[in-house]
Amino acid sequence: MLDYCFRTLCCKGPPPPRPEYDVVCIGLTGSGKTSLLSRLCSEATDNIVPTTGFSIKAVPFQNAILNVKELGGADSIKKYWSRYYQGSQGVVFVLDSASSEEDLEVARTELHSALQHPQLCTLPFLILANHQDKPAARSVQEIKKYFELEPLARGKSWILEGSTVDNMTAVKESFAQLIHLLEEKDQETGRI
Repeated sequence: MLDYCFRTLCCKGPPPPRPEYDVVCIGLTGSGKTSLLSRLCSEATDNIVPTTGFSIKAVPFQNAILNVKELGGADSIKKYWSRYYQGSQGVVFVLDSASSEEDLEVARTELHSALQHPQLCTLPFLILANHQDKPAARSVQEIKKYFELEPLARGKSWILEGSTVDNMTAVKESFAQLIHLLEEKDQETGRI
């Protein structure tokens, strides 16, 4: 009996590795990309500064690890975003749902460009309408309509969710939905 218990405890081997997915995270400066990703990694968010260039974080989830390449959202950096798309398996687009009309229009243009980019157009998209806790925040339905997501993203795998750094449970659920889309895409390509 003791021998059986010992073998059961010691001989199981390591747990199977979690799948890893490479994801690109884009959005304008101030949309909250860095804050959301830092909170997902249980890092401090008190001294967050806008990302210049890019940063990469391995974000662990129960059933997968997302290697997230976050690209800075400043005008001087946006023009180089497409250079970092290669190898991506999914996209996270973060927008400030409480931003000015002008910034919202720029975000809309950037999202449309990403949804139609040859290296991204077939990938699963998670669109986070961030800063839902601010008084000026537009609802997810308003964002969906303003961004014309129904006609533009028809036939694509995409999720639009509201988010705030104060509700990480909802943010984690949004990422879980993205992981589900990534797993489905993996299975599709495995069948070919």
